[in-house]
This record gives sequence, structure tokens and C-alpha cells, in this order.
Amino acid sequence: MELSKRLQTVAAAVTPGHRIADVGTDHGYVPIYLVKNGLCPSACAMDVNKGPLARAAEHIGQEGLSDKIATRLSDGLAGLSPDETDTVVIAGMGGELICRILKNAPEFLEAGMEFILQPQSEWFKVRHLLHDAGYHIAGEWFLKEDGKYYVVIKALPAPAGQQESYPDEFHYAYGSCLLREQNPVLLEYLQKEQQKKKSILARMAQPEEEENIPQITDSEQQSRNSQEDPENTSGKSRKDPEQNAMKRRQRQKQLEEEIRAIGQYLRETV
Repeated sequence: MELSKRLQTVAAAVTPGHRIADVGTDHGYVPIYLVKNGLCPSACAMDVNKGPLARAAEHIGQEGLSDKIATRLSDGLAGLSPDETDTVVIAGMGGELICRILKNAPEFLEAGMEFILQPQSEWFKVRHLLHDAGYHIAGEWFLKEDGKYYVVIKALPAPAGQQESYPDEFHYAYGSCLLREQNPVLLEYLQKEQQKKKSILARMAQPEEEENIPQITDSEQQSRNSQEDPENTSGKSRKDPEQNAMKRRQRQKQLEEEIRAIGQYLRETV
């Protein structure tokens, strides 16, 4: 079985010899690869939907691994106990969903196990949650496949008394490990993000209607900008020109800060 570049990176991040729980297993490719190649003694392939789980079970059977890889219908980690696994793998889901799964199963974070996470969006939320839970981000990988960018995060419990945190939101948005290592794919991504943000800022400088202004492109900022105004308790969209102008200025300032932070990093690196 040949894995995609993304799933190969996920599988390679797992510590050899660990039992794994693959949440949202889909076809079951990651646990099959790890067990078949002797990198993992046993695994639990889990999914919230019966269809993907049936496909995974079929693939597992075809590889003759039904005695080593269990399949389990489960919403997140609800159908598993921490003593059944050493590593939790969650790949291919949005960052917000990954955070919800982990928040709904705090016993896994408290158990101090290894997490291999591959959020499709809102990377900063996943990094924040791991730090808030007392975890150390031991490594990150950033790759490009079929024109799309992916991040893989490996997290372990932080040493006793050593709470890990990053100095600013720039490091949470793009990953302190990746920035420190000057990951070449990340550099390419940042250059593109800088140009996109500059383009958005230029368009915002034009006297356009608020609804015609494009949103910030990278997923981390989209999440922040989509949050509702806490003062708007009516549930209706504000039409007040002053409010719109204020929100416009805030977005422009945010974009300027992000462009400046990216530019500074690229000048010091490239």
C-alpha cells in the first residue's frame, strides 16, 4: 500500500512501537500502513460514519490484519479509553473540529499520550489548545501536495513545571518549529500569503461596499474575523455606516500588522 505524501508524513510522525487510535480513519490507510510495516503492534480505526468504517474494515481484511486492527464506530474519542492506545492520530479535519474532539475527551490529554494532528484549517487553534493543555509541540512538518498545503503537528506532554507558549500570534499561526527551521515549503506559502494580503488591503483602500470586500484568505484569520460582534445581541447584521467603517479600519490594521510580520520574517530568512 502506497500512502499519499500527506498520510506518509502523518504515519512517519508516530513513534515506532506505539499502539495507535486513528480518529476519522476513513479508508484505514494509516493504521494499515503502520501495522503492516511493523511500526505499530496494534491499532484502532475509528470513524463516526458507518460507510467509511465499513470501507476501512474491508481494506483491513484484505491485508489480513483484522486480528491487529480493530474498527470502532465512534464520535471522536467517545468510543475509546486512554489505556487502549499510546498515540492518537487525527488527520484531515478542520482545526476547530479537532479542538472540539480533544475538549470532549479531556481524559486523553490528562493521560499524557502522544498526539499526531493534521488540521486542514485554523492551525493556530490547535497549537493554542495543546499549550493550554500542558503539551509541548515536539515537531511540525509542512508540505505541499497537489497544490495544497498541509501541516502535521506532533505533541507530547511538556516536562513537569515547564509550560510551553509562543511569544506572539504569528508563531501560533505558522508554527514556531517551522519558522525556526525555516521550512522551505512554509517560506513559499508565506510569500503567497503576503501577496494575497497585500491585494486584499489594496482593494479595501477603494471605496467599496462592505459586503464586496474579500475576507482575509488564510484560515487562521478567517476564523478570527468571522466571530460575531459581542455587542450585537439582536442577531441581525449591523448596517450602521460608522460600525462598518470601524470594522473596516480594524481589518485594515490587522492586515497591515500581518503583512509587516510576514515581511520581517522573510527579510530575515530569505
